[in-house]
Amino acid sequence: MNIKGLYLEELAKQLALLGEPAYRAEQLLQWVYVKQAESFEQMSNLSAALRAKLAEEFTLNAVSEVTTRHATDTTEKFLFQLNDGSLIETVLIPATPGLTSTDDRQTVCVSTQVGCAFGCKFCASGLDGFKRNLSAAEIVDQVWQTQKLTKEKVNNIVVMGMGEPFANYENVLRALRILNAPWAFGIGARKMTVSTVGIVTGIRRLAEEPMQIRLAVSLHGATDDVRGKIMPINRKFPMNELVAACEYYAATKGKMLTFEYILIKDVNDMIEQAHKLAAMARRVHAKVNLIPHNPVEGLGWQRPDRDRCKVFQHVLRQAAISATLRIDKGADIAAACGQLRLQCERAT
Repeated sequence: MNIKGLYLEELAKQLALLGEPAYRAEQLLQWVYVKQAESFEQMSNLSAALRAKLAEEFTLNAVSEVTTRHATDTTEKFLFQLNDGSLIETVLIPATPGLTSTDDRQTVCVSTQVGCAFGCKFCASGLDGFKRNLSAAEIVDQVWQTQKLTKEKVNNIVVMGMGEPFANYENVLRALRILNAPWAFGIGARKMTVSTVGIVTGIRRLAEEPMQIRLAVSLHGATDDVRGKIMPINRKFPMNELVAACEYYAATKGKMLTFEYILIKDVNDMIEQAHKLAAMARRVHAKVNLIPHNPVEGLGWQRPDRDRCKVFQHVLRQAAISATLRIDKGADIAAACGQLRLQCERAT
């Protein structure tokens, strides 16, 4: 068992089976999450016999660094290897300097699957297919390793990396509960955002979770015909079902959700789409995050010019919709989902 995938009470039960008192679980987790021990040998206040016993029963590390890329805007992208040799990506996104004087956010974007089965037409994550779900430990360890490597305290989580979180729901929620726990990272649930391609059943399920986790929906089209060209999932969960699920989430949680909208030249950047998107956002009380398309090798779409993006944003704002136009982050290090993994796998 990997300790980073266990709750405190689960670890205590496992240690009890080894004849160890309950306080050992807290002691052990302090070594893992506070002192960031990378091996049982480093846990110096435990007896040698206990350290040997722990090494027989548990593992500590689920991912290991292969390479790191540093962007000029201070974004960092990590290529991690899992114990089975699979590769995943994790990105550290510092707050944009100058936006506010007190913004010290260090956001980690985590992956939830090796590859992806959903085939969104703008994304590199699924170009080599889907391999498997990540365990909770593999998700938690992405944050742990990022914090260890950068010496930056992570205080914001976005589940927007490789894979579809709601296709790995149980492991994702277990990981988020661990990241939220005071004995682990203590990251507030309101500082966690899960992004989905539009799995309606997952949206409704998240709405009923006690944790106040935020929701982002990868929309990328405001009508079935446009979204269907970009998001194959739209055939299974068309717009009317998706919007109804978003309304349910908003009503149940009593909070705004976010529509992620990648602007693709001559595909979904038409003014008509902006008007329809505004109406939809108003209906579900959503804000909109506009993202100029990040070109991916092997995919033919292009980003609109900046003026076109600003016109699209202006239409939304004129309709009283909160709409941000994302500043490019990490373009010089292939920060878009799946790009670095794809480059490395195809080079070997």
